[in-house]
Amino acid sequence: MQYIPAKTIVTRTKSTQWFGASYNMNIYRGCCHGCIYCDSRSSCYGIQTFDQVGVKENALEMIRDDLRRKIRPGIVSTGSMSDPYNPFEKELELTRHAMELLAAYGFGAAIATKSELILRDIPILQEIAEQNPVVCNITITTCDDGLSRKIEPGVPVSSRRFEVLKKLSHAGLFTGILLMPVLPFLEDTEENILGIVARAAKAGVRFIYPAFGMTLRQNQREYYLDKLEEIFPGKGLAAKYQRHFGLAYECTSPLAGKLWKTFSTACNQAGILCRMPDIIRAIHLGYGEEQLKFF
Repeated sequence: MQYIPAKTIVTRTKSTQWFGASYNMNIYRGCCHGCIYCDSRSSCYGIQTFDQVGVKENALEMIRDDLRRKIRPGIVSTGSMSDPYNPFEKELELTRHAMELLAAYGFGAAIATKSELILRDIPILQEIAEQNPVVCNITITTCDDGLSRKIEPGVPVSSRRFEVLKKLSHAGLFTGILLMPVLPFLEDTEENILGIVARAAKAGVRFIYPAFGMTLRQNQREYYLDKLEEIFPGKGLAAKYQRHFGLAYECTSPLAGKLWKTFSTACNQAGILCRMPDIIRAIHLGYGEEQLKFF
């Protein structure tokens, strides 16, 4: 485990458009999940050994001091750069204790993870939710366990993550799916999208937020295309990406428009939110008129 010096951990976000979060918090750096599509591997982030997990020095003391200095409480987002429930968290419990600090100082939480370890912290998340919003985001990009094992080798298969969603929902937490990225030519099918919506409805999720495509930039692009050739030999997927997207940063599925219509219709029929403004309004319902005005 590498310890990384840091001056601050809880930082102000540029806007509250991401699940109403006012602050961002990344305790860990790098990730060992091995997801082949992860944008955080891109060279612009300057993480030389991305597949090795590091942790910021004196993280809990720094988070405590950061929260003390905040004039306004708000939702703190975590998981944007590194999964807060990586395997090392089971022993270190840094995310767990950070959640306790959020509860103590009156902040909400928006968590993005692929790990079932989040279930360990349900009591703390329920404590936060008594006074402030809590959003539990579980990333699922395919309902095919075989495909998920190939593209996300270090995390529970999709079916297990649907079980996690069900337990979080039954615990009364505001729970949903990050349907992103949807990998072009691998996952951008109506069968996959409708399958995810159907299983989400059974799990009792409140929302699904999608991105019908992916991002590719320096370092991550080369890594991803190499992995396509390694995992799907003879399919010509890397060449297909190069023909369709070249060096583009945003690689939107050619079927994105059609998929959105299919997806949004299915979500509406299932009573699942899928537009961010609607999700943010639902997150803040019941937490007081002043808080709603602020966000």
